[in-house]
Amino acid sequence: MLVGPDEFGRLCKARELLSEVRDPALSIRAVARIAGFSHFHFIRQFAALFGCTPHQFRIAARLNHAKYLLAVEQEPVTSVCMKTGMSSLGSFSDLFTRRVGSAPSKYQRRARTAPEEMFPGCLSLMSRLPADAFRNFQEAVVEGAPVESEVCGSS
Repeated sequence: MLVGPDEFGRLCKARELLSEVRDPALSIRAVARIAGFSHFHFIRQFAALFGCTPHQFRIAARLNHAKYLLAVEQEPVTSVCMKTGMSSLGSFSDLFTRRVGSAPSKYQRRARTAPEEMFPGCLSLMSRLPADAFRNFQEAVVEGAPVESEVCGSS
């Protein structure tokens, strides 16, 4: 299903609104209205474009925010539950465990004891490279190193 640039922009704006953690949260109907869609058309278009419903996207955004608060900010689980707009600690813990694969407290303990596990592997490998391995693009071009198009095989 193709969407025009105007509709695409409105859907992106709606996605931004859904990713905000605010209290009280905007309803899906309100976000659809702000984006200029009817409720059901908004849900269909959003799912077609982003691969999940607006509700699923909002839940994922809240869980990502919760993971940040647990791992980086070291917030207590109860505080994270409230800051992410979840209705109860039990439902938050259950949802977090089902979607993330570990309980919030266990996730936080793991983040405290092994922060390197929380980063992509490529970043941890970069820390083991010598300092001269990091050159900027201008230096590479000046020294005659292949530019990106030559490396990727495109012209």
